[in-house]
Amino acid sequence: MATTATPRHREGKQVAATGLTLFAGVMLFIAGLLDVFRGIMAIAEDDVYVSTPNYVFKFDLTSWGWIQLLFGAIAVVVSFGLFAAKTWARVLGVGIAALLLIANFLSIPYYPVWSLTLIALYAFIIWALCVVRKDPLAD
Repeated sequence: MATTATPRHREGKQVAATGLTLFAGVMLFIAGLLDVFRGIMAIAEDDVYVSTPNYVFKFDLTSWGWIQLLFGAIAVVVSFGLFAAKTWARVLGVGIAALLLIANFLSIPYYPVWSLTLIALYAFIIWALCVVRKDPLAD
């Protein structure tokens, strides 16, 4: 009786872990897509961004847009690897989410509420990808 309880418990954890990876992949896809749009807005020099003259980290709006666009596009591509439960995608997912978290931290003065929202989202994505154990059937 005790031997059957352990595999079921382990199986339940594996199912939950797979669901957590899938949810992190969906969140990375959505957040990456939003960063792509945010980068396009900055490249087009839209009036959405507020100029803050006394901020320590000053970036040209066009170069900032290209950074957001590039990182967002990488996040979208990595999310497709997460949908396929690839280990390389989990590693790159943590890395790109960390870079986007830092990029959103640097953009707090330009768009504070949205930057803080994405920081929380990327922190959750990093957590979700780090707590999942490797699936022996993946790869």
